[in-house]
This record gives sequence, structure tokens and C-alpha cells, in this order.
Amino acid sequence: MIPRELNFEGPSPILYLVATPIGNRGEMTPRAVDILKACDYIAAEDTRNSGQLMASFGIDKPFIACHEHNEEEAASKIIAFLKEGKHVCFVSDAGYPCLSDPGSRLVARCLENGIKVSVTSGPSAAINALVCSGLDSTHFHFEGFLPAKESERVARLNEINQLPETLIFYESPHRILKTLFALVGTLGDRKAVIARELTKAHEEFIRGTLSELCLLDEGTLRGEMVIIVEGASKRGGELTDNEIALALRDELEYGRKPKEAIKAVSEGTGIGKNRVYDIYLKTFKDGE
Repeated sequence: MIPRELNFEGPSPILYLVATPIGNRGEMTPRAVDILKACDYIAAEDTRNSGQLMASFGIDKPFIACHEHNEEEAASKIIAFLKEGKHVCFVSDAGYPCLSDPGSRLVARCLENGIKVSVTSGPSAAINALVCSGLDSTHFHFEGFLPAKESERVARLNEINQLPETLIFYESPHRILKTLFALVGTLGDRKAVIARELTKAHEEFIRGTLSELCLLDEGTLRGEMVIIVEGASKRGGELTDNEIALALRDELEYGRKPKEAIKAVSEGTGIGKNRVYDIYLKTFKDGE
């Protein structure tokens, strides 16, 4: 028989995951503020940033640092407090804990130790961007941040290349153009949207194709960004010569030799090596 216990009834302790504003502090819910004011400790990804946020709501509680590099150690401390009857909340820097933020290991450890988990609703950059993108929101795949290493990034994109769902990525300003080139090089020239500075004064949605987005001035792309990309089933026909040329350029700019670039594009797109080689000769050799 599966053991059952209502989250807000019974003797088991409970960890609260508290979603926090992604930009505009007015999005902090009254329930989140009440729960944070009632807790004994606040576990936080960044105690300095969270301290400023808590201060703006008149919340003064001791912090426990719980981030990517100490999550296992911090989880042990948090579990001990919860078992002593203390009330603990966990917040990440913005939005929901566990979604491209620390928290997943903490939650798993709590559940292993008979501790329940609940969450306060709040803003999500992924959902905000998706519903404003104008792309199909019926089904979607949340990818979050792609691997920083180029070979791992391309490999991951090849894995999700044929997904029909709308794709959602997170990216930072210093990697945005590299990621856009990787996307168009592997996925082809699909419709896409960049959502940046969500809920802040300079909120912006930039709509176009991936190749058009690659032409943006990187200096104008500031703040954390969400990239929404059209799913594979929404695209008509095979890749154009221009899309294949963009993919080749991306591979060459990452330092691959022509033979390696041709092989990578052929394997990543399923297009024959002969066609890719012909486009390479036409696009790059003719320009020498």
C-alpha cells in the first residue's frame, strides 16, 4: 500500500520551494511573503541577492547557502533542521527553484528522508516567453541552458533536432550569438523569438528566423534571455542551401577543418555528404 499524507496535515515536516520574481518585484505573491515571514530559515542560491529581495518585503531570517557547488552538503543541514521541527524555505535567484536552478538534489534528498515538499506559485521566464512568442504553445520542450562545451552542445541539439514540440532555451548575453549559430547550424533556419529582460522596464521580444537573429548586434542583447524555437514538425521541406551553408559556417568558425565540418553537418542534418560538399565548394571556395 502506498503511504499517503496530505501536505498540510500530518506529522511529517515540509520543505517550501518559493518562486521569486524574475524581474518586477511586484510579482512576489502575498502567500510567498507570508510563508517566508513564518519560516525559521531561508535556504538560498545566492544569499546576497535573496537578502536584498527579503529586505524589500521586511523579511529578516537567517540564511543557509544552498547552491550548485554545495547542494548535497546544504541538503544535510536543511534536513536536520526540518527533522528538528524547524520551518525552512528554499529560494533560487529568480523564478522557480529546480528549473535551470539548484534545488533538484535538495528535493530528492528531502523526499528520501520522509520530508514533504510544497511550492508557492510564481513567475516563470520559460512560460512568460512561450505564451508571448506567437509560436505553438500546445506542446513544448523545456531544454534550459545548453552545455557550454561546443561538442556537447551540438550533440545535444542533434538529439532534440526532430522534436515536434516548440523548444525553450535559456541563455546569457556572453553566449547568445554562439548559441544562435549553433541552433541554426543544427536545427535549420526555423522561426524563433528572443525574450529578454522579462517583466523589467526594458522587456523586449525579438521575432524572426534563427538566421535573422544571428545578425543582431550582440551589444544590444543584455540581460538573461529565453529563446523560443519552432518545433521540427512545423517546418516545410528539407533544409535549403543557405541553411546548410550557415551550418557549415558555424562548424568552421568553431575551428573544424573543412572535411570535419562537412561530416558534422551531414550527420547532424541527415543530408548526404555530396550535397554538403557541393555547397561548401560553392559557398566558401568560390569566395577565396
